[in-house]
Amino acid sequence: MTLSLILAAIWALAANVLAMIPSHDNLWCRAYVLTALGIPLLGYVTYENGPWWGLAVLLAGMSVLRWPVIYLGRWLRRQMRRG
Repeated sequence: MTLSLILAAIWALAANVLAMIPSHDNLWCRAYVLTALGIPLLGYVTYENGPWWGLAVLLAGMSVLRWPVIYLGRWLRRQMRRG
């Protein structure tokens, strides 16, 4: 297993542990940090292992951080309706 996939597994484990800890802001601060760390990691995985592994890690990250993705989709739909 390559270094990028090991780092992605550690990211996923950390994301799941952080989701179990109670939070006052509904975990949004942690979601921002995980997103900021996950985007460069996704690029590294794609660079080192190819686009199929990159897509798999992207889908895994989207399943962990599903609410930011849902809110982004809703925001994009509202922007499309206005334009």
